[in-house]
Amino acid sequence: MIEFDNVTSYQRNTVEGLDSIVEMEPEPITYKPSTTTTSTTPSFSHAVHITQTQQQKSKTSQHQQDQQIKQTQDLPPSLVYQQQQQLRLQQYHTQTPVYVHKPTFVLEEFDRLDILGTGTFGRVYLTKFKTTNKYYAMKVLKKTEIVRLKQVEHILSEKRILASIRFPFIVDLFCTFQDDNNLHMLLEYVVGGELFTHLRRAGRFTNDMTRFYASEIVLAIEYLHSKNIIYRDLKPENLLIDHQGHIKIADFGFAKTVIDRTWTLCGTPEYLSPEIIQSKGHGKAVDWWALGILIFEMLAGYPPFFDDNSFGIYEKILAGKVQFPAHFDPLAKDLLKRLLVGDRSKRLGNLKSGSEDVKRHKWFRGVDWIGLLEKSVRAPIIPPYRHPGDTANFEKYASDLADDNSPTYLDQDPHKHLFLDFT
Repeated sequence: MIEFDNVTSYQRNTVEGLDSIVEMEPEPITYKPSTTTTSTTPSFSHAVHITQTQQQKSKTSQHQQDQQIKQTQDLPPSLVYQQQQQLRLQQYHTQTPVYVHKPTFVLEEFDRLDILGTGTFGRVYLTKFKTTNKYYAMKVLKKTEIVRLKQVEHILSEKRILASIRFPFIVDLFCTFQDDNNLHMLLEYVVGGELFTHLRRAGRFTNDMTRFYASEIVLAIEYLHSKNIIYRDLKPENLLIDHQGHIKIADFGFAKTVIDRTWTLCGTPEYLSPEIIQSKGHGKAVDWWALGILIFEMLAGYPPFFDDNSFGIYEKILAGKVQFPAHFDPLAKDLLKRLLVGDRSKRLGNLKSGSEDVKRHKWFRGVDWIGLLEKSVRAPIIPPYRHPGDTANFEKYASDLADDNSPTYLDQDPHKHLFLDFT
């Protein structure tokens, strides 16, 4: 049973290990969130063809939807509006992925300009396609480290999932490459940096700011769950801000297609749900729990469960006592009480109406869901940048790009058979 207390004040302690990742080991693997991106569509021929095809399909789909809308004119206005909203939402659930299989261009056609992130398996670089001068994020992963840490299936799953989806609040994967040492993922570059950076700079977000970001995340979770995909690693470090200030979810290393349940222990300690910790098997409900943790952290500046070590965090999660700062909005508290429910069968988002139950909660009243998808709603933070390849919103890394600025070709790749499905 989750218990909730109000507190009038709270001294924020430095929490070490917010970036730590648990993956079937006694101690978490330290992982610096990666991937970065900007709202640019690929200019190479394959992607252009895909975009044109998508536009034609969109026109046909729009015509069909217009006909459906006309047939509802005799219905009550409120019902007509709901149906129109549902039809418009469906457009965003059926977009054609931009992933290009077996591209005709090669790695040497990209210049590596800067390091955007670094982690256990490799790095994320800002790159520029020489032919068009367009900017992309290139995620470069070391095969030896992936194999050593038994992460092959997670990496292949990340690629498969990103290649099969497209949504306004999720980074686009354009194509993949590999050489004898590394795997390469060409991703959208998101110029605004991590939400984590903006949250730490602000200390905490206002109620309205938090609702804006939470609303876009709800739409993204709703989309992923409609594809039977669970994300499993929701946290500020994995949320990027595009040039307009809207969310882009990145790093799908723990995402998985699941029809019913899975039993893998993975995620970030502060965001793990009770059923993951207790190895009861978990499904889509874990993402709604994580949403509750994220909303709390945005409003408070720290997560509801934290400790000096991972196992201390797990004990607090299972004990289920949440202390709310005095400044929390009553409706936000009510939402969190419904999301942070230890019994997943009673957790908001995992009930009969699924994501609709979350969207109908009073805290989200007045949210323009379609306006968010269309990005016609102004974001609370517009990241400053001077040009599309600006990296000012990312942490600076002291490293020599020349050390790994070109692919390597060995006489034999000992791991080749493990990554046949990557490209």
